[in-house]
Amino acid sequence: MIEKTMFGNKKPGRTLKKVLSISIAAALCCAGLAGCSGVGNGAASGGQTGGEDTAAAGGEGVFVAPIAGIEESFIRGMDISSVLTEEASGVKYYDAAGNEEDLFKILSDNGVNYIRVRVWNDPYDKDGNGYGGGNNDAAAAAEIGRRAAENGMKLNVDFHYSDFWADPAKQMCPKAWEGMDVSEKASALYDYTVESLKTILAAGADVGMVQIGNEINNGMAGETKDGDVLELLKQGSKAVRDVSAEYGKDIKIAVHFTNVDASTNIIKKAKYFETNELDYDIYGISYYSFWHGSVEHMKETMDYVKKIYNKDVCVLETSFPYTDEDGDCSGNSVNAGDIVGDYICSPQSQANAVWDVMKAMADIGGLGVFYWESAWLPVGTEYESNMEIWTREGSGWASKYAAAYDPDDAGRYYGGSSWDNQAFFDFEGKLLDSISVFNYEYLKNGKEAEPKLEFTKDCVVELSQGEQLVMPEGVEGVYNDRSLNRVIPTEWNEEELAAIDVNSGGEHTVSGITQDGDTVFATVKVGYANLLANPGFEDTNVIWEVGYDMSVNPTDVQNKASDALVGDKAFHWWNGTHEQVFWVEQTIKAPDDGTYSAFGNIQGGDVGDNCVIKFYVKVNGEEAATDESVSLTGWAEWKKAAVSGVSASAGDDITVGMYVSCAAGGWGTMDEFCLYKD
Repeated sequence: MIEKTMFGNKKPGRTLKKVLSISIAAALCCAGLAGCSGVGNGAASGGQTGGEDTAAAGGEGVFVAPIAGIEESFIRGMDISSVLTEEASGVKYYDAAGNEEDLFKILSDNGVNYIRVRVWNDPYDKDGNGYGGGNNDAAAAAEIGRRAAENGMKLNVDFHYSDFWADPAKQMCPKAWEGMDVSEKASALYDYTVESLKTILAAGADVGMVQIGNEINNGMAGETKDGDVLELLKQGSKAVRDVSAEYGKDIKIAVHFTNVDASTNIIKKAKYFETNELDYDIYGISYYSFWHGSVEHMKETMDYVKKIYNKDVCVLETSFPYTDEDGDCSGNSVNAGDIVGDYICSPQSQANAVWDVMKAMADIGGLGVFYWESAWLPVGTEYESNMEIWTREGSGWASKYAAAYDPDDAGRYYGGSSWDNQAFFDFEGKLLDSISVFNYEYLKNGKEAEPKLEFTKDCVVELSQGEQLVMPEGVEGVYNDRSLNRVIPTEWNEEELAAIDVNSGGEHTVSGITQDGDTVFATVKVGYANLLANPGFEDTNVIWEVGYDMSVNPTDVQNKASDALVGDKAFHWWNGTHEQVFWVEQTIKAPDDGTYSAFGNIQGGDVGDNCVIKFYVKVNGEEAATDESVSLTGWAEWKKAAVSGVSASAGDDITVGMYVSCAAGGWGTMDEFCLYKD
């Protein structure tokens, strides 16, 4: 069935997303430039400038705002799985006063109430050499749990059901379980879970939570089929319940996923577990702001899971860099260029990023938040000597001995910690003031600090070709107390402004001096006039045409700024039961003879392996050019499709559109289409 519908949405004016800071609300669609090209979701770093009074490297003066209604029982957890190998490598930890102290005491004294530890079945080769990453077997977990309990902290036992790292990209079977069928493996998993938990409890650990699997989006213990993974999970759950009953303890069972930005998958898993009666208590996720979309989207998704499936929810992993420097000659997983949102690499932003996740959980009644590997510090400053220590003690993320088990990853890239810039200690082991965000009294009542400028946001000015350039009055300053954020008056360089030709498309950098004497920069982007009307689906008075080859129309215009590239609205699609085939297009009359180019933006996921996405331009109804190279990779990961050099004569019909054929459950949005004359 092929049908056509007409739609539109109305909104007066438009603005760029907040991450752009200050901008000119002009005709934003332009050839390959901001507005239509994805700048609205770019990193809020790079062009950001720290003020002269930015907090010192140690983070003295970190401000913490209160979180209304937060309970003392709220989990303020830390994963410190690498600690034993760190200590064996000579790493020392110091409190805020610079006194050497036991890591567990430092954390407990600063408000941490829960420790998380990963557990691998057998992270050693046949000769007893450790794979690294903390060499975290059950014995190591027992020692960490004992020390946590001695310092008044509960323990979350994170079973990976692997001999080394388990995550969405790999869920390898433990060596001892190779060759087993699913039933045999499930039985072995039960026995292993029972034995390991008893070992940990016997050491004196106060186990309050057990994760049966780690980031199991795509499988567990070498199994990938949902039914097989479910069988393993049920045996893991039974093992925890049986040990809990034997020891008379209330140990909660958590399942753990990541990529919460692809919320459809997260919700599908929760529904699958309910339908198939998996016995568990907590639906947990990993959430990293630099990888997993906005905290608001995460909050909405987990609130839905909590309410619809009646499960507790918890962020089992999060983190944020306090510096862009590398401390151990092994490189960092996250750098300044990866940062999105209103943060930079600093102790204050580290505290802010964690606070934002905590507030999101507190707002929806979530259990709390665990910070991942908060004390994984450099073992030295020279690569060769570091490598000897990492290999001998297992304090790097992987040692060369892991190659036989994990040849494609650890076997190629073994080395040190890529997380040292995300610790709550500096490279010498001294505690950062950003740890204040774990102090319950501060979270309840707030922590004051001398107001300090943290950074100034990137300033992007956009205008259409031929439009008058109007610079903003200033740049937005972000303070340690974000309620103080304000526009700082700025004087822009007149010579650089005069050199900009607003009649030619292009990108220009203009410097400025704030009233505080800081040098800042603005990017001026001059785009071509967009020939399409309502390019961002904001105006109900302008018509786009929709067609679909299925029994129902899977599309609508969604009023949700977090799913739009620019503005509040975007063209949206989703159908959970039918394969989806549809297209959206607009036709205009060519104003002149010549060549034309066009582009559009799209984001989404769960579209299936056979998905076809085609951006096209037609002239007088005949297809003239297409871009079929688009593939979708998740929420807010905007992809730009473009074609260029399409010939048309004055008065010809030029049609610009996007065609999608995808699986049931596929979802996404399109926004900011543009057609311009070359």
